[in-house]
Amino acid sequence: MSNTSNGDTKTQCLPCNGLVKIPAPTNGLGSASITKGTPAVKNRLYQPPSVPTILSQAFPKHAEHISPPTLPILPPTHTIPLGLSPGEENVPLPCGPPADRGPSPDMNWHLALDEKILTRLFCYFSACEKCVLAQVCKTWRRVLYQPRFWLNLTPVLHAKELYNVSACGEKEFVNLQGFAVRGFESFCLVGVSDLDICEFIDNYPLSKKGVKSVSLKRSTITDAGLEVMLEQMQGVVRLELSGCNDFTEAGLWSSLHGRITSLSVSDCINVADDAVAAISQLLPNLGELNLQAYHVTDTALAYFTAKQGRATHTLRLHSCWEITNHGVVNVVHSLPNLTVLSLSGCSKVTDDGVELVAENLRRLRGLDLSWCPRLTDTALEYIACDLHKLEELVLDRCVRITDTGLSYLSTMPCLRSLYLRWCCQVQDFGLKHLLVMKSLRLLSLAGCPLLTTTGLSGLVQLQDLEELELTNCPGATPELFKYFSQHLPRCVVIE
Repeated sequence: MSNTSNGDTKTQCLPCNGLVKIPAPTNGLGSASITKGTPAVKNRLYQPPSVPTILSQAFPKHAEHISPPTLPILPPTHTIPLGLSPGEENVPLPCGPPADRGPSPDMNWHLALDEKILTRLFCYFSACEKCVLAQVCKTWRRVLYQPRFWLNLTPVLHAKELYNVSACGEKEFVNLQGFAVRGFESFCLVGVSDLDICEFIDNYPLSKKGVKSVSLKRSTITDAGLEVMLEQMQGVVRLELSGCNDFTEAGLWSSLHGRITSLSVSDCINVADDAVAAISQLLPNLGELNLQAYHVTDTALAYFTAKQGRATHTLRLHSCWEITNHGVVNVVHSLPNLTVLSLSGCSKVTDDGVELVAENLRRLRGLDLSWCPRLTDTALEYIACDLHKLEELVLDRCVRITDTGLSYLSTMPCLRSLYLRWCCQVQDFGLKHLLVMKSLRLLSLAGCPLLTTTGLSGLVQLQDLEELELTNCPGATPELFKYFSQHLPRCVVIE
């Protein structure tokens, strides 16, 4: 399963026909830059869940009856089959103790097959583990195939896995009934063509009305295929196009529908200013736009009107190299209700552009300025003076930021997440300013070369800190990590 929101958290498991969990965004920005990963999230995903001991109690003498024998807990790196393959419905699965193995305690088996108990128990397992547990017996599969266990998860289907090839070489589309039973409302299709999408629509029972979100990655969909997909799948309100180089801006003009509220377009070579014109005119209800396009200029941002101004709350511009302060002017005047803004990789934006943002977008909760090398401490002064509601600030690779800038940020009462990855001028003195920020919950100092062990050790004063990233930080020593484990026991420290 995978994340719809734009987010870039690495998946913990990718089964062959698979499910990858889509983590609900913990903040407004999701994945903000190519340096802003979430390794702490990955660490948490790999930690074994806290699971009641009912399973071990229920099968003390009949563990050999469960296949595989290591169930119910499997390491998340295992490859796990997910969907129902043709004929799987008729596979005889064990539903009770075999008669030839002697009597077993009635209470144990009663607990193991009690659907009310199982419904509560299975909430403790990850998506990958649920896929395996569903193979134990028919009762377990019936319980686990309730839609409640698969919320916020997206099946990832690769083109090569969509067909079964018979002995005579004929291709037959796979059985998607297992996905329909679980009520999946979102899908990620990888490497598909127009024909594959049409086959998916014809073979997935919920495709016409029940699918709310579609993500197409590295696919050869054309203008015609895009138009057919959005015309047939009338429930789609969230659309992602990534690495799709066969559709054009004309395809967006002919296919985009006003019901779409979230649109993400990245690494699509035919997307430029005219694509933004289509988006602004055809999507009056657009709440979230994620755009990564090297050829988009300031002109494109002038297409936004009052239509989007009322609805759009999230705008993420990634590596739009041609955007300057003039484009920022268009954004702040047309989209006054933004709560999340990313200018990550918009390398021509300067302190003056940030001043425009701070003065006009007072509702911002999340701001990403990573990879904007022209920004200085002055930009941080503007942010601290005007954006009093800001909760997350990303400054990765802002190489001109110094300790003076951090002194400005220390006055922000609501800031919970601060990313300073590879800010090469930040020193120990700057960290002292951060020690008064009692609202801070997440701090990333990865790659900051001037921080020493002594300076970092002072962070133990931030007793409410939940996540601290010190990857590639020379001052982070094994002794320091041991010190943090003793004095910041509730904080996830990323080495």
